[in-house]
Amino acid sequence: MRHPRAVVTGGAGFLGSHLCETLLARGISVVCLDNLLTGSTRTIAHLLPRDDFTFLRLDLSRPVRVRGPVGHVFHLASAASPADYLRWPIETLEVGSRGTRNALDLAERKGARFVLASTSEVYGDPREHPQRESYRGNVDPVGPRSVYDEAKRFAEALTSAFRNSRGLDTGIVRIFNTYGPRMRPDDGRAIPTFLRQALRNEPLTVAGDGSQTRSICHVDDTVRGITALALSGHPGPMNIGSPYETSMLDLARLIIELTGSRSAIRFVERPVDDPCVRRPDTSLARAVLGWAPEVPVEEGLRATIGWFERELAHLRSA
Repeated sequence: MRHPRAVVTGGAGFLGSHLCETLLARGISVVCLDNLLTGSTRTIAHLLPRDDFTFLRLDLSRPVRVRGPVGHVFHLASAASPADYLRWPIETLEVGSRGTRNALDLAERKGARFVLASTSEVYGDPREHPQRESYRGNVDPVGPRSVYDEAKRFAEALTSAFRNSRGLDTGIVRIFNTYGPRMRPDDGRAIPTFLRQALRNEPLTVAGDGSQTRSICHVDDTVRGITALALSGHPGPMNIGSPYETSMLDLARLIIELTGSRSAIRFVERPVDDPCVRRPDTSLARAVLGWAPEVPVEEGLRATIGWFERELAHLRSA
């Protein structure tokens, strides 16, 4: 059995904070690393007083030192929304390259299993639907989204090289659109944007004609999949996401309905290289991990709406 202590890079982000919480609940102490470029200590404030939780603010593009034994290194550090990675393109590429190398070096020194949080964006604007792990993708290497897409593709290649040439125990998880509490209202992704607008009775800005699809997965299900892969020993890549596929227009309408908003819908210009479709084939996760998403979409959205209501009220009073 590996040492019950884990390092989580990007642990103060939306997904990272939930992963830290889940690991602690399993009796695994956590060292959370984050430079707070897009993360916030507010997401982990409830964990900071714990003796089994340590937060270190540092830049992962520089070599990392962590004292003591480590059983797992989860590498989640990266800007993840288009608004963020287009604002910080160099930093996104650096954390995907240098940051991944430094996290891998840490795992190798500690004899830890390394788990890379990759993304469905490695598939680009896919010509295969749904997307299987064997699909090689359709990515523009010089387009505006390439700073994120290619950073993750390189991170996968580097992780595979460490496994194949150095024998490091690694796993790669390809995460599809995840939502839930602790997303930043100004995140820029569809669900936080729609929720913020709906709760303020502002027009929901739908890109293009809204026909492009995404498959949305509640954060609890995503984290359960990541931890299952980490504990399985499987190398991946493995898709973790929901088969629930919806158009952006239908998602906007559902959010208006669930929030009871008076918002209208306003169509805006569609971003360059915005994928037309997105839905994972999760057959591998079902077969190997026995994993499938469990949180119904409306239930997950209602819980997320409740959190956003409280968060927006806090921001107004701050």
